[in-house]
Order: sequence, then C-alpha cells, then structure tokens
Amino acid sequence: MGPAHLEFGSAMIANWSTSIDSFTADYSTVGSDDICLLEDLPYAHIFIPTMNFITFFTGFFGNLYVILLMARKQGSKRLVDTFVLNLAVADLVFVCTLPFWAVSVALGYWCFGEVICKLSSYTISVNRCSSILFLMGMSVERFLVIMKHWDSRSMGTKKTISMSCGCIWMISLLVGIPSLVYRKLIPMKYTSKSLCQDETPSTTFSLVLLILTFLLPLGVILFCYCSIFSKLRGHVSQGKRRNNALKIIFAIIGAFICFWLPFNTFSAFLIFAVSQNMYLSCPEQTALRWGLTTSACLAFTNSCINPIIYVFMDQHFRQQALKYCTSFCNKGGTMQNSALAFSSTESSLLFANKKKFTSVTSNRLEDVKGTGTDVQTSARCLILV
Repeated sequence: MGPAHLEFGSAMIANWSTSIDSFTADYSTVGSDDICLLEDLPYAHIFIPTMNFITFFTGFFGNLYVILLMARKQGSKRLVDTFVLNLAVADLVFVCTLPFWAVSVALGYWCFGEVICKLSSYTISVNRCSSILFLMGMSVERFLVIMKHWDSRSMGTKKTISMSCGCIWMISLLVGIPSLVYRKLIPMKYTSKSLCQDETPSTTFSLVLLILTFLLPLGVILFCYCSIFSKLRGHVSQGKRRNNALKIIFAIIGAFICFWLPFNTFSAFLIFAVSQNMYLSCPEQTALRWGLTTSACLAFTNSCINPIIYVFMDQHFRQQALKYCTSFCNKGGTMQNSALAFSSTESSLLFANKKKFTSVTSNRLEDVKGTGTDVQTSARCLILV
C-alpha cells in the first residue's frame, strides 16, 4: 500500500484540532481513498466512553466537594485559594460535557443536536484555556510571595481577586468563541447521520491556540517554579505548612503537564504535517490517530485528578472528607466528628480555615488532660475557638 496523502485541511485538522473537543470525529474522512478506516480502531467505541464516564463521575463529585469546602472556608481568602476554587469550577463544568461525547463515540455519530454540539465544544475550549491560566496564576502568585516577598494578604483583596479571575475567564471565553462559530453538524458519508466538527478549520489558528493555551503558560510556570525551587533548596528550615502547600501546587501542575503534554505533542506534529503538506503511510496515519485518541482521553482525565491529589496530600482535606462521610453514615456521632475539625500544623494552607484553632497543638491538649470532669468541656472549647 503506497503512502496516502494527508489532506488534513478540510477534514483531519477538524477532527484533531488542538481543541481536543473534536477527538470523536470520523476517521474515514481523512486522506485519500487509500486510508485506514475506523474499523481498524474498534477499541475506541469501548475504551473512550468508559474512560469518559469514569472521569465524569470522579470529577463531578470530587470537584463539587472542593467547591463546597472552599466556599465554607472561614476567614479571608488568598488569591491562590480563589484560583483553586475557580479551577474546580472549570473542571466541574467541563466534566458535565463528557457524557455527550461518550455516547457520541459509542454510537459513532452525534445525536444531541447542533446547540449541544456548539455548547459542549465551547465548554471544552474554555476549560482548557482557563485551567492552565489559573495554574499559571497560582505559579505567579507563589513566585511573587516567595521570591519577591510580596504579602499574600495584600494580593488577596477583593479587587485583586476580581481582576485576576475576571481577566482569566474573559480570555478563556474569548478563546472558545471559534467553537461557537465554526462548530457544526457535518453529514457523514453514505448515511443520514452527522458528526460534531469544525466547518472551516485553520492550521494557523490551531498553532496560535497551541502556543497561547499551552506553550506560553507552560514556560511561565516552569520559570516560576524553577526559581522557587532554586531558592528553597538552600532553606530547608521552611515551615512544614508552606512546604506542603507548595508540594500540592507542584503536584497539581505536574499532573496537568503529564496529562496534557502527550496530546499537545501529537497536536504539534499534526499541525506541522498539515503546514508542510506531508505524506504519511497508512500505518503512520493509524499511529497518529491512536496517539491522538489515547492522549485526548488522558487530557480529559486531568479534570478529575486534582481532588485525588488533595485527598492524598492535604491532611485537612482528608479530615473534612472523613468528617462528612462519617456524618452522612452516622448522624449521631456529632461529638466524635467534631474532633476532626482540628487542622494539623502539617496541613497545607489550601483548605485549612484561617482561625486560631489551627495553632492549637497536641501539647496544649495534654495540658488539658487530667483535670477531671472539665476535660470534655475544655476540649470542646478548644475546637470551637
């Protein structure tokens, strides 16, 4: 079988644009007549819907819990707290679109109408942009606090928070507009069914989108944290809570890079292939499709990973999760559950309430012990301070 010309311009770039919302497209529209058909990739009809539904359920409940916990957090909120909250909101809205794409892949066509096609594609584009911009904002905020000794409280004013989050959402909403304009129902060949695709794709736009929504923010993030790591490496005596908070942010950003880098690598190669009018053999086309499909699923999964990171790395988050689960299962355990309100000194700064009870140590509790009938009352008062 000779090499097949990748005429991506009218089809392939629509199916595999750097806005991953089109990964469900019809493979049979790619290239010349001598191509690899969709039947060569039967796993996609099982693997993609399964992964999407797992991501949906995990991401929906996980991000919803993060939003509720951050909303209930008492005391003044810092800029980084607001970024975490907005990141969870973006991921929550995004995962709500996954069932549509899961069903679409399972059926092999789009059955939800053009309005849902446009809105779900728009949501994915907005999520992709807003996620990395909020991560970049977290990185810049930590850089200014640690490297430039800015006061995190001064950056946590309502004006600063509103301007920062407002700008990020505005940019993200604007970046997603092409999905509203060009995303349409495209009829499939030899059938009355349709696919949700871009009508007029552009390699130039895809390249600009790749740079603005991944490469440029990634460069800023790496610069900020390389600088922070270089400085903190010589200061081992930093507080445990600050170090733990940084570790959590490192993990969030590291996960984002790991989940999104493969897809953006394949996307960059695709854009290069289109711009250079490359010829690829059928096996090479198949490898590219497989790579884009699996890496797109991996990128989608990133929207459910942050709550999992919080569970494993944030002690207060685990305590509160256990508290609410115990309360739900056992309504009578009020006093026992209240003990979980303590925030350890090793807890991160992300979810712990900024109140005086966070400074209560185990030594102070030891001082209370042995005072007879006042022990229970004193302990209760310490929790509520």
